[in-house]
Amino acid sequence: MSRATLDKRPREVAAMFDGVARRYDITNTVLSGGMDRRWRRRTRQCLELQPGQRVLDLAAGTGVSTAELLRSGAVAVGCDFSLGMVRTGHATRGRELVPFVAGDGMHLPFADGVFDAVTISFGLRNIADPSVALAEMARVVRPGGRLVVCEFSRPTFAPFRYIYLNYLMRMLPWIARRVSSNADAYVYLAESIRAWPAQEELAHTIVASGWSRVRYRNLTGGIVALHLAERT
Repeated sequence: MSRATLDKRPREVAAMFDGVARRYDITNTVLSGGMDRRWRRRTRQCLELQPGQRVLDLAAGTGVSTAELLRSGAVAVGCDFSLGMVRTGHATRGRELVPFVAGDGMHLPFADGVFDAVTISFGLRNIADPSVALAEMARVVRPGGRLVVCEFSRPTFAPFRYIYLNYLMRMLPWIARRVSSNADAYVYLAESIRAWPAQEELAHTIVASGWSRVRYRNLTGGIVALHLAERT
């Protein structure tokens, strides 16, 4: 089994996710205490999708987030660069008909302005250059289209932040060893969460990448933040 490093070489990251694909969904649910379902639901709600609109779900993994978006009546397309994740998604009961496309977030295989909205959940921090990916997302969304980035962030209450960071670096790998198909990968994931910028810094990066009206909403005390934006 492989583990990526924080320089996020695309081939290493893809191979790492291939290795965790089989038990990825159940591991995430256990590690989040079931909160992952709420975070996906809030992401869908913030996109304010209308039936028939087209939405891109980047870094879709096994498509659990894409399936949530389909509940809105929109046409949701999942895109991920891990073929292991895509294959697992296709083989998962209830997701056989979820449309998947294999693609790199920094070089999206879509024409300009073909989507009404785009979202990426817990995947932006795994891309080698998030700014390039955000600009690519802006390229494939029509003017006025919407973006929601759902990502781990910085808890706002200092004592809680201390407890959370200790959980990340100690308990998360321990739990992953008992649940995941590649526990070493979760050491990288914990490190990538701790190294990820706080809410305001990410908001500035989104603005610099071609998006406007950027704002964010903290979930679960800031463990997760939803950054919302519009295509200029």
